Amino acid sequence: MKKKSIIALSLLLLGVIALVFYRIDQNKKKEEKNSGGFASGNRSGAKVFGKVIFGQPFSDYISLSGSIEANEQVDIHPEIGGIIESINFNEGSQVSQGQVLVRINDAELRAQLAQAKTRNELSAENERRAKLLLEKEAISQEEYDIASADYRTAQSQIQLIQAQLDKTVVKAPFSGVIGLRNISKGSYISSTISIARLVNTAQVKLLFAIPEKYAYMVAKNKPVHFTVQGYDVAYTAKIYATEPSIEANTRTLLVRAIAENPSNNLIPGAFANVTFPLEDVEKGLLVPAEALIPIQNGKKLFVVKNGKAKEVLVETGGRTAADVLVTKGIYEGDTVLTSGVMSLRDGSAVEVNLR
Repeated sequence: MKKKSIIALSLLLLGVIALVFYRIDQNKKKEEKNSGGFASGNRSGAKVFGKVIFGQPFSDYISLSGSIEANEQVDIHPEIGGIIESINFNEGSQVSQGQVLVRINDAELRAQLAQAKTRNELSAENERRAKLLLEKEAISQEEYDIASADYRTAQSQIQLIQAQLDKTVVKAPFSGVIGLRNISKGSYISSTISIARLVNTAQVKLLFAIPEKYAYMVAKNKPVHFTVQGYDVAYTAKIYATEPSIEANTRTLLVRAIAENPSNNLIPGAFANVTFPLEDVEKGLLVPAEALIPIQNGKKLFVVKNGKAKEVLVETGGRTAADVLVTKGIYEGDTVLTSGVMSLRDGSAVEVNLR
């Protein structure tokens, strides 16, 4: 009986061992099958789209932000204080150079002028008499000099009061559009109060800053193009002046150009999108914008090398509506991957469909 138990246990143990080896063998075959399938998938590679890059003519440029300034602009202030007697302009109207804008009450100054003229007449007569007496040696030279000085002082007083009178009439220093007035007839005005703002917009100035590395390309009379919000028209301005030095904080050069504004569509203070032409590239390498991937240090893209995706750091220049000029990193004839690039890694196997 004991012998039969031992045989039974031995058979049971052999069965368990056989079952274990069977499961191990099945798992191994399954792993090999999965491994083989995965390897086959790798050999086929990820399906992506690409484009062979060839050089083509391209006019390079950079886009900058700018602002519109008036050709001439001034806040008009009187030179003396007084009561406003008349206002001779309409808000928002066109005024001409030399046109009278405001008159300040000058009654007191005119009275002073009449008084000064009377004194001048008396001083002139005294000087004439003193001169006759000096010729007859009836008075000394010193006495004549005093009379002559009084006469010249009286003349200077007339000139001073006349200058004050002229300041009671405020005129437009140049032609332009006058803005909203800050005064009313009959109110008191001083030299610190602004009457209104006068702006000449027959021409406007375009102010923008260009990066230091392009500063050497700025030249007098060089045309630049710009647009403003609300209008689909591209305007042209010509550079006429720059700052003499690079701004240390921004590493940019401040540039000013001038543009004609016959329709008065360009309003001072408006934002402008400026297109600054750089150079004409005979064989520019243009890649689709979607091929570029922004990274911390710039931009990168993928090219195909021996059936694998190769990561390349690139430098870019100007762009069109759909393409970007690559100035460094790729060469003519390279195949650039244009879609499905976000999931790629350097060295990934790829299957490329050319567009």
